[in-house]
Amino acid sequence: MADESKPVYLRLREIIAASILDGEFSDGDLLPSVRAFAAAQGANPLTVAKAYQSFQDDGLVVVKRGVGMFVADGATRRLRSAERERFLETIWPPVAAQIKRLGLRIDELDLAKA
Repeated sequence: MADESKPVYLRLREIIAASILDGEFSDGDLLPSVRAFAAAQGANPLTVAKAYQSFQDDGLVVVKRGVGMFVADGATRRLRSAERERFLETIWPPVAAQIKRLGLRIDELDLAKA
């Protein structure tokens, strides 16, 4: 869910996080270079570097000097846990309230499309 009000580096971080959670990158995998990812996203390389730096600060990626950035061991598990917590605390409550407000039943929700 892209939120246009968020800073670009946070939106890029969400794209990277989704790629890790979706299995495009596993623990130990090499991430695209800053320039390659910037070109693919149409973003400024400095903004991509800031997004990557935030992952590095969180210990989710490691830098191998002269080689590139890699998904850290255990990063997928830690990222999934953090995203689950964020979802349950900030995203789900208004969704649950809307479901209740509209009187929807679980069988009416097409969870297979999710």
